[in-house]
Order: sequence, then C-alpha cells, then structure tokens
Amino acid sequence: MNGPTRNELWFRFVFSLFGLALLVVAVVVRGIANAPALVEVVGIAGLFFGGTAVWSAMKLWRNRD
Repeated sequence: MNGPTRNELWFRFVFSLFGLALLVVAVVVRGIANAPALVEVVGIAGLFFGGTAVWSAMKLWRNRD
C-alpha cells in the first residue's frame, strides 16, 4: 500500500473528528458573527478537518483487509 499506513489513517481520522468537534464547540460558545474573518476561519477549518476525515474514512474503508 502506497501512502500513509493504516495506523496513520486512523490517527488522521480521529484527529479530524476531534478538530471538527472543537470547531462546533467554538461556534456554539462564541456564536456565528457576521465578521468575514470568522466565516473564513470556520470555513477553512471545516473544509480541512471535514475533508481529512472523509478522505481517511474512504481510505480505511477501501483497505479493510
């Protein structure tokens, strides 16, 4: 298998889910302001953590053996 090992994929997946959870907590605690910077930060962080979680989950699902 080329690329990250299965253990590294699990780490990335769990870390991404933790990052998404922290992002949700931050939005719940602070609220969503109309500031463009907050929308940008939440959007970029959401895409990064969400994309990494989906990518890792897909790689783990395809290589179940």
